Amino acid sequence: MSSPPPPGYPGYPVYMKPPDHPEATLVLILGALGVGFCGFCAPFAWLKGRRVLAEIDASGGQVGGRSAANAGYIMGVIGSAVLGFTLLIGLLAVVFIVIGAAGASA
Repeated sequence: MSSPPPPGYPGYPVYMKPPDHPEATLVLILGALGVGFCGFCAPFAWLKGRRVLAEIDASGGQVGGRSAANAGYIMGVIGSAVLGFTLLIGLLAVVFIVIGAAGASA
């Protein structure tokens, strides 16, 4: 009695992973850049990630790459929050400098 051939031989089903969404890796890269280096990339990762995730969900399993797109989306949200906080702190610093300069000249 011989053992059956391994999967992938004729007559045996092979699970094939669906192709990744063409922009899933882009979302991941934008999210990583938004968190690590350039915060202005983060909102783009957030918005594009939301759209890519919706397209992957609507494909009914025909398109993959959900984990990369989701990771980029999450990093985009975090990076956008950090960017907003940084801009707020910068704006407050400018306001206090202007107030201090106006008070010193009066």
